[in-house]
Amino acid sequence: MQPKKRSNLRIFLGRSYYTYKRYISWYFSKTQFAIEKDNIEKYTQLIFEHRTPLFRKLRNVDMWLQYNKVKNLKIAVERMNDIVIHPGETFSYWKTIGKPRKKDGFVEGMVLFYGNFKPGIGGGICQLSNLIYWMTLHTPLTVVERWRHSYDVFPDADRTQPFGSGATCSYNYIDLQIKNETDKPYFLELYLTEDHLVGAWRSDRAEAYSYEVYEKKHCIRQEFWGGYTRHNKLYRRKYNQQGIQVADEFITENHAIMMYEPLLAQNK
Repeated sequence: MQPKKRSNLRIFLGRSYYTYKRYISWYFSKTQFAIEKDNIEKYTQLIFEHRTPLFRKLRNVDMWLQYNKVKNLKIAVERMNDIVIHPGETFSYWKTIGKPRKKDGFVEGMVLFYGNFKPGIGGGICQLSNLIYWMTLHTPLTVVERWRHSYDVFPDADRTQPFGSGATCSYNYIDLQIKNETDKPYFLELYLTEDHLVGAWRSDRAEAYSYEVYEKKHCIRQEFWGGYTRHNKLYRRKYNQQGIQVADEFITENHAIMMYEPLLAQNK
């Protein structure tokens, strides 16, 4: 998986093609997308909750990009909070948020771009797709579309989740879609505190199972072209209400090009 260098024209044409292909798919699709919002008071059962820090000290990344990220997240959360996925419906990350536009209040935040980063309108809201994907892995909801990060840009810093447990996003063709194949509705609760992005899946009935996500076969390889790549497989253990494991399910596998030196320098 050696990095591929593409011209700006090639990138523009490819992005345009897949963007309009997605628009056509949305228009002609028979998929029933989740659009309804509801009152949280109906959904008394907390299925899974998670929070991630809004600010991280990242090498060579100006903090103003992270402050702007928070502004973008507030808009995205407002559009997505309180949405309900009824049985048979599919949640689409981008169909719910819409295109991030300056006139709607989105500002420049950090956008990952071919192993590096740059400012871009709406940048930083992939933190929200990462959060939703991670929470969904702890529910019986079905992830029908998820894209892994092709590059591992920053070293692990206080990582509490396995490598590759997020979902990258780019309007509109790199989407996160989640289908409700159960017999009960799932309610998405989202909000920001001073320091964290917080989310939860809720329902009107208690969950029969709980889940534990973990990784297997994690490794770092030095490639023939001189760089390093990182790999693993994600699984989850499924437990019944008595705490007895009833299944061990494969989720996905991850492969990423590392954009930093994985070996620690020896102290002199």
